[in-house]
Amino acid sequence: MSTFALRPLDYAIVAAYLSLIVAMGIYFGRKAKRSMLDYFLSRRSMPWWLAGTAMVATTFSADTPLAVTEMVVKNGVAGNWLWWSMLGSGMLTVFFFARLWRRAEVVTDVELTELRYSGRPAAFLRGFRAAYLGLIANIIVMGWVNLGMAKVLQGTLGISNRGALFVCLIVVFAYTVYSGYWGVATTHGVQYLFEMGGAITLAVVALSAVGGVDVLKAKLAFAHPAGTPLGTTFGTSAAAMAFWPTGDGLWVVPTITLAALLGLNWWASWYPGSEPGGGGYVVQNMLACRTEREARSAALFFNIAHYALRSWPWVITALCTLVMYGGAVKEGDPGINYVRAMVDLLPTGLKGLMLASFVAAFSSTQATQMNWGSSYLVNDLYRRFIKRDASEKHYVLASRLATALTLLLSLIATQFMDQISHAWQFLLMLGAGTGLVYILRWYWWRVNAWSEVSAMAAALIVSLSIRNFINSSSPNGFAIGLIITTAATTLVWLVVTMMTQPEPRATLDAFYKKVRPAGPGWGVIARESGIEPVRGELGRNAIAWAAGIVMVYSIMFATGAAIFHNARQFTIFGTALVASAVLLVVIMRREKAETDPQMTQMERR
Repeated sequence: MSTFALRPLDYAIVAAYLSLIVAMGIYFGRKAKRSMLDYFLSRRSMPWWLAGTAMVATTFSADTPLAVTEMVVKNGVAGNWLWWSMLGSGMLTVFFFARLWRRAEVVTDVELTELRYSGRPAAFLRGFRAAYLGLIANIIVMGWVNLGMAKVLQGTLGISNRGALFVCLIVVFAYTVYSGYWGVATTHGVQYLFEMGGAITLAVVALSAVGGVDVLKAKLAFAHPAGTPLGTTFGTSAAAMAFWPTGDGLWVVPTITLAALLGLNWWASWYPGSEPGGGGYVVQNMLACRTEREARSAALFFNIAHYALRSWPWVITALCTLVMYGGAVKEGDPGINYVRAMVDLLPTGLKGLMLASFVAAFSSTQATQMNWGSSYLVNDLYRRFIKRDASEKHYVLASRLATALTLLLSLIATQFMDQISHAWQFLLMLGAGTGLVYILRWYWWRVNAWSEVSAMAAALIVSLSIRNFINSSSPNGFAIGLIITTAATTLVWLVVTMMTQPEPRATLDAFYKKVRPAGPGWGVIARESGIEPVRGELGRNAIAWAAGIVMVYSIMFATGAAIFHNARQFTIFGTALVASAVLLVVIMRREKAETDPQMTQMERR
């Protein structure tokens, strides 16, 4: 594969992007140095639109377009259900947990542990999860992102992985370590524009190169998907472009696998970026918002942008590469066809824009991972267990040193990524089946610290055990393993919960008064506190959750129908979009009218 022949204009575009980002980081650095709350949460002053943009920019990594390309080249458009199926989890965060997280007023999601639970079990759980997330999960994610960017740089410029990565990471580190969350969040707004601009530009150019939508649809019928015998095709363009898995063509999903994805995985499994009940950098951005409503608005915007707005530029380019290269695979990696299209199709100027967009995608993810990961190391380990009475300036310095540590560890992890890829499977196994306990800890007073500890232990043990009997890499094996792990983990933590003592009443009272979760799960504690939950809140949240899911999927599929000139589908999904959006607006307005007076009363108390 050839590489980019960059001209002065291309270099100027990339240099302009890097200069702008560094300048913004320097400008906001003066705010970050005031306190740890500034460094990690911008003193809770972030507007919803910027916090939401920061979330979606973080998930737009250098390796994400390559991953989507691989899904489409192998399985058609419907292959994206591997990540589209997680929308239900995201909408749970929007309507059930966003406001509760903001009320908790913690610095990290791990800190909630000692607000919700008490004693040594709570302290152990907080320390363990902080170390696990900050030093294991976060570093592995950063390593994968480094590896994805290395593929892009080597494929486009033909330069050394290590040298290119070093330059990119030093730039990201410079503004991240100096400006903290202030710089991370504000630069994300600019980075998202570069990311989407590059993705849309390549999609338009690629579609033009194949002759337009009608020609693309005609040629897809004869495309040769990756990983299939020679001569095998999708059969019809409809099979390749279908939104939903069908029994036709190559994308044949076993019923049990599809059921596991849509009915179980999105709420039962925990992993970074898609935590049932909220977690990680999603919670960090919600905690940085000015109010509860802005936290929810940020999460809603994130889910719309993440699923509905970003999918099609990637999918269109991937379909075009399937036609242009016939499913040919470079070194066993179908995703590299995305980079191949960049090199083959883009003229001078657009090459610089595309390269800048990948640098933006890389830096937006790594900046968040550095800042978010170091928040665990400082807030939940260093400040909690080592030095509890230092000045704010001391903790800001510690935060910057922790950021440097995450950078160093991520570079080490990248060098051994072949081995650490097995550790990524370990992360997924550790979180399989634990989602329900993270959901119910908000809505059922009986959940205690041992519930979470036993859920994590059971998930790991069961997942490791069944791998000896089930091929978890196959679709059926994945589904069966998930079902068994979820059932066993749920049974274990429920039994442990009922066999251990509940949290002390004082801890439960304090948590309820601060967070005010709705529903019958808090029973007598709610009545004795004198703060009755808002009537009908859980039912209203459930309707809003369903309407939100329909709305986002309708935006996504109506857009796809318009692009592919399918009037019937556009009418169906467009109608569903209008109906769900109107219902959601009505629900949220009624909620505001009913809850504002009650909130005022509670504030007066």
